[in-house]
Amino acid sequence: MEQHSKHFTLDSEIILKELITPLGVSIPFNPLDSPHPVVTNTNGLWDTGATGTVISKKLAKELNLKPTGIARVNHANGVSDVNVYHINLYLPNQVMFPFIKVTEGVLPHFDILIGMDIISCGDFSISNFGNKTTFCFRIPSIKKTDFGDEIKHVNKD
Repeated sequence: MEQHSKHFTLDSEIILKELITPLGVSIPFNPLDSPHPVVTNTNGLWDTGATGTVISKKLAKELNLKPTGIARVNHANGVSDVNVYHINLYLPNQVMFPFIKVTEGVLPHFDILIGMDIISCGDFSISNFGNKTTFCFRIPSIKKTDFGDEIKHVNKD
């Protein structure tokens, strides 16, 4: 079965220092044998420096998540043993990531940090043309993106 590619684009009138998008989070569920749970809307920070996705303690408590284990994580302040949870994650482009493993962390001003476990599932692009940031995410990947090929054609002209 062929999966159709979906995407979203975030345009800003300034150059952004953080990429924060709206998203949804719910308890994990299987749509084949469970009713759809309530989805909590929040904001998520996209971080290519994070290996995995992180949830705030506040949101984990709000969703009444139960830890499924403990993980040792490296972060800016050192190393910690933290709770592990499973969630369903809903991106702005109507793509659900079911049963993803997230670790608990201290997150200022947002409740989810999107890590490379999600980012590497698709194509991630940031442009700062005209002093305005455009951030795009497409899933699944549908072709190779290589700025070098484009520059060859621009420089030729």
